[in-house]
Amino acid sequence: MTDILLVFGTDTGNTEEIAEKIQQQFSESGHIVELIDVTDCSADRISEAEACIFGIPTWDFGGIQEDWEDFKGELESAELEGKKIAMYGLGDQFGYGDFFIDAVGWLHEIIEPKKADIKGYWPITGYDFTDSRALSPCKTYFYGLAIDEDQQFEQSDARINAWVQQVLAEFKLEEAA
Repeated sequence: MTDILLVFGTDTGNTEEIAEKIQQQFSESGHIVELIDVTDCSADRISEAEACIFGIPTWDFGGIQEDWEDFKGELESAELEGKKIAMYGLGDQFGYGDFFIDAVGWLHEIIEPKKADIKGYWPITGYDFTDSRALSPCKTYFYGLAIDEDQQFEQSDARINAWVQQVLAEFKLEEAA
């Protein structure tokens, strides 16, 4: 049985590359993560999953990746109540600092009212941005992991490693023997 379904949307391949790194980290802890492009996903598949991770890039001035926009109706019809969900987003904090990882905020706005058990909030420490739709009300956390492959690519692997360990603990998944 799959522990986790990781659904991603990508145009450039960066979000998929991060998905593969996340999958590898979970695998090293003995957990199966099934990667699926959002274009190949369905509400039923999400509803059946034990837990989900959603990966989404933000385009330009807060734009949502087109495949995710097309998937919105499916996501809204998925059974998410009580389901453990974590998110990660890609953005450019310097070029688009007023909209840094806004797409994660967009996902949160869809998922949170459905009473999902959202995990993986990530501190804003170490980022330099002006605003984000993905900020928690206290403005000290993002609703998910923030990755900036444009400006801070050298920090991505360490951030992914730390976040995966955090999500493993929050999902309460025991390390497989």
